[in-house]
Amino acid sequence: MATRVTDGNHQGLVAGVDLGGTKIQTIVVQGTEILGQARVPTPGHGAEPITAAIIETVRVALDAAGADPSSLRSVGIGAPGRAKDGVVSNSPNVVGMQEPFPLGPKVSLELGGVPVHVDNDVTVATMGELERGAGRPFDSMLGVFVGTGVGGGLVFDRRVWHGRGAAAEIGHTVVKPEGRPCGCGGRGHLESYAGRASMQAKAERLVAQGEHTALFDLMAKHGRDRMTSGIIERALAHGDTMTERLMDQAVWALGVALASAQNLLDVEAIIVGGGLAERFGRSFVDRIAAQMRPLLFSPDHPPAVLPAELGDLSGAMGAIVLAGG
Repeated sequence: MATRVTDGNHQGLVAGVDLGGTKIQTIVVQGTEILGQARVPTPGHGAEPITAAIIETVRVALDAAGADPSSLRSVGIGAPGRAKDGVVSNSPNVVGMQEPFPLGPKVSLELGGVPVHVDNDVTVATMGELERGAGRPFDSMLGVFVGTGVGGGLVFDRRVWHGRGAAAEIGHTVVKPEGRPCGCGGRGHLESYAGRASMQAKAERLVAQGEHTALFDLMAKHGRDRMTSGIIERALAHGDTMTERLMDQAVWALGVALASAQNLLDVEAIIVGGGLAERFGRSFVDRIAAQMRPLLFSPDHPPAVLPAELGDLSGAMGAIVLAGG
């Protein structure tokens, strides 16, 4: 068991928090060493319970490190939606953060005033891959993370490009005009086809129309109220044709959106992460690259299309980078 300390060896700890639509993942590091971790499901009933869950994961991760909150130097949080001065808004996949919510100040207050830095979750994950993952060899790259939704992060000259606050929202590029509804209120977006929440909504509509799938039986069997990547994997193992069709459509939409982005930006690399990429690995990423290839303006000079190297920790490690760790 770790010996608890509040100074000395554990001075200057940094916590990184990845707030996602289905889970909150937190790590505590000193330098490059991960000393403690915690992970909980994301509460689905408001911003205040989510804030409490974030604070609890930081405390649990610190406890695993044998340290107290007084040892924290800073905290980084990657959160879906827009983030400015610690205030999160326009977060379609996190209940209670569609309207502006002062996440950073609230977490800081509960942790004794420690500085808390907040940015978009996928921008943060892209920072993690740039500094400590698959993006290290590249000066320009697009990070694409496929989870509950689909988000992006854009890097030029090894610096993240924020635009006016909403840059790289690849999930809300249109792949099919007037197509499937998106959680943001639009239609035909990449997220409408490749985000797990939209895939689940489509499956529900198909079942209501009389089609069959094992997805919802598997969700009930495994105690899930959301269609996780693990549930998708189990359904594919059962030969579920609806799930196969949904995955084919996700790969198609990703290929269209990423080829279009590459034709515009001409980056050196596209790094693909998030739950689906973590679950299905290189084969999933290679399918996307194959779908992109005939759509590229310069097919003889394609970008490197790579899986995220940090896997499930891309977001949390990026939050460490954001916080100066």
